Amino acid sequence: MNTLSACLLGLIQGLTEFLPVSSSGHLAITQHFLPGFQQPGLLFDVLLHAATTLAVVIYFRRDIWALLSCYFRPAAAAQNERHIFKMLLLGSIPTAVIGFTGKDFFSGLFENLMLIGFMLLVTATLLTLAEKIRKDGRSLEQVSSSDALLVGVVQGLAIIPGISRSGSTIACLLLRGIDGEAAARFSFLLALPAIGGAMLLSLKDLQQVATSELPAYGLGALIAFISGLFAIRCLMDVVRRKRLIGFAIYCLLVGSSIIGYSLLN
Repeated sequence: MNTLSACLLGLIQGLTEFLPVSSSGHLAITQHFLPGFQQPGLLFDVLLHAATTLAVVIYFRRDIWALLSCYFRPAAAAQNERHIFKMLLLGSIPTAVIGFTGKDFFSGLFENLMLIGFMLLVTATLLTLAEKIRKDGRSLEQVSSSDALLVGVVQGLAIIPGISRSGSTIACLLLRGIDGEAAARFSFLLALPAIGGAMLLSLKDLQQVATSELPAYGLGALIAFISGLFAIRCLMDVVRRKRLIGFAIYCLLVGSSIIGYSLLN
């Protein structure tokens, strides 16, 4: 993989990881059209996800610190953070089970453009439903066990390329009556252990990376990190303004185009 391809993929990852349009779908589509593109397994994708995860850590650093320190503070003062921490752990269980047991199967879907197109239509449908039916009300501290388990399952299934992780999890929480900004925060925080686990599973691919390609990998990750910070700010503003329908239309157009391309080729 050359430097230009790495930079392009890093930019796409950074901009689409947090916008509800499926970063995995966009990466798979872009890689399909890059001439002669090859990579060891999904390692580069995981590195890009790691870079955007670092963007989450920096953007939500106060939330993360409050969660990590909640059991070292008096129970009364950290009651809300302890509850959120437990819900994040609970939500991570179904994600881990789905990801661990279905890793090989889901990895094989990244070359199926037709499937990616249809999954983008699924994402568009979820975003439209969330926009039309959402019932804002409950705060982050009011996320229940059933909310956490359901969104954990949804996040696990979002490994399918074309299903937006952020879009599907935020839509799920909105439909459950969670406030928009709270839904986005829970979605981002829930992604941290999932992506960390994916990185660990892909460490074995490191030995397959040519030393000459490491600078390109690093530059792509840096671009993903910078553009990811920008995208987080954009999405938080979009969720507050309740304007998800634009992303639904975008996913509909891209998904339909990919399906049409697949049928003609």
